[in-house]
Amino acid sequence: MTLIELITLLLLIAGGIFFLAGTLGLLRFPDVYTRLHALTKSDNVGLGLVIAALMLQAGSWAIAGKLLLIWLLVLVASSVACHLVARSALQRGVKPWK
Repeated sequence: MTLIELITLLLLIAGGIFFLAGTLGLLRFPDVYTRLHALTKSDNVGLGLVIAALMLQAGSWAIAGKLLLIWLLVLVASSVACHLVARSALQRGVKPWK
């Protein structure tokens, strides 16, 4: 196993741990706002680590650039979706957990 493969494996495992943490936060946190926070933050970091691992294995700079662009688009999309869900919950009178 080469050093690049070892780093790739570690990044993939770390990304999986972040995805698992986001899922646990979604299931365990008490209200919509804390669930959104746990899910969007940890999933964005988890995806970033997985993308970094894939970029190490990419055959060219063009593929690595496309992977980076995918991650940036997901960051923007998840931020907008999270904001819309939180704003909708706030407008419907859902109170934050205290």
